[in-house]
Amino acid sequence: MKKILFLTLVGFENIEDRGIYYDLVKTLSETCEVFVVTPREKRTNLETELDEYKNIKVLKVKTGNVTQCKSLLEKGLSTLMIERQYMKAINKYFTGVRFDLILYSTPPITFTNIIRKYKKTHNSKTYLMLKDIFPQNAVDIGLIKKNGFLHKYFRKKENILYKISDHIGCMSQGNVNYILKHNPWLDKNKVEVFPNVIIPIEKKDRKTKDISVLDAYKIPHDSVIFIYGGNLGKPQGIDYLIEVIDNFYKVEKGFLLIVGAGTEYQRIKDHIDANKPKNIALYPTLPKKEYDLLLDQADVGMIFLDKRFTIPNFPSRLTAYMENSMPVLAATDKVTDIKDVLLDSQSGLWTESGDINSFIANANKLTNDEQLRRNLGTNARKYLEENYDARKKVFILVDKL
Repeated sequence: MKKILFLTLVGFENIEDRGIYYDLVKTLSETCEVFVVTPREKRTNLETELDEYKNIKVLKVKTGNVTQCKSLLEKGLSTLMIERQYMKAINKYFTGVRFDLILYSTPPITFTNIIRKYKKTHNSKTYLMLKDIFPQNAVDIGLIKKNGFLHKYFRKKENILYKISDHIGCMSQGNVNYILKHNPWLDKNKVEVFPNVIIPIEKKDRKTKDISVLDAYKIPHDSVIFIYGGNLGKPQGIDYLIEVIDNFYKVEKGFLLIVGAGTEYQRIKDHIDANKPKNIALYPTLPKKEYDLLLDQADVGMIFLDKRFTIPNFPSRLTAYMENSMPVLAATDKVTDIKDVLLDSQSGLWTESGDINSFIANANKLTNDEQLRRNLGTNARKYLEENYDARKKVFILVDKL
């Protein structure tokens, strides 16, 4: 049986959880043996440990905090240290294992030494799942100065990662086009579309809501619920999100539910506490089962991206909305081709981030037309099943072995 080493920053504490990486690993394990290396962040107070589940081995490595950090400095230092911590743990727990494929994603871009080692000693194939384009994304939103020391340092690391990767799987065609345009030295034959994929849950008939869940979260029973779930950081364009919060009272029967964590969470909370906008609720990251209950009650899924982005971001939360047959209301930059997916598949509405009037108009269009919501949601689920089902896309990776 072929062996795959998967390096990730996603915490794999419970293999039964769901998500784009969990579902991909479980799908791969049907034909391959998968060795997952995942962080156990400092905040958990847990030591390094190896767990096994049939054809999946999960090596949970004690690291610094790399997510939900209080500062960018903490995140940066922990990210720089993680490769050495992973290498030490792999050498200890996976001694004698020969890997046929090394699978990894961005972020981070700092696993190059591990990848290079196995490519040289095991003749392993190497596959990069490109989930963000760093450091350009940080330059776009002002976190790193263009052509400054950090930009040049991380750009060099990025180029090395691309060079040692036998294959680069991008989330969308827009990402493929961007990578080839800005890295013309790359062999175009090794860059392809490998989208965010999941194993879809059974399709649900979205007719009634659970009143007990609505009451638990103090949501009016007759509301049309707009939900945003995910990161609350600078990439989401927080100034605009706050403007949406302040203007959401204009959405007839609309209720805005925001669930997540990130560097800007406290800023959003402080604004809501100070201004007490109507029909708005903010919650920190919830356990997966609780969040899924809320998602099941929601009518519209939302995506926010900063208008300054020049790279075609493609947020993974799109799959969760589509899986639940929900229409999507996106407010993003003009570059991302997520807008093209929504409009071409007729599964959602799009607004350029920064245009509050267009956003409110689209929100009202959705609240006032239940049939439109149903049609868009049906189209979204159909698009997911055809394009983002892990069982239909895993061959892209397996064929590389």
